[in-house]
Amino acid sequence: MVLEDGDTDELIHALGHIAKARGMTQIAKDSGLGRESLYKALRSGSRPQFDTIVKVLKSLNFDLKAVIHTQK
Repeated sequence: MVLEDGDTDELIHALGHIAKARGMTQIAKDSGLGRESLYKALRSGSRPQFDTIVKVLKSLNFDLKAVIHTQK
């Protein structure tokens, strides 16, 4: 639902909560990002690069898919 709403701040906030719940040290290790960099990227008001978000999603075993909706 967060992606559907187009609220990038809410997406980053949600990813931060999930990453903390699963363990930031492990997510940092799995994503190849520094732990401190990960905290900064997922804090409120941050504007992380897209590749950072993709790395975090992959480390959380999430798939990001684009769907084309046709208009009728």
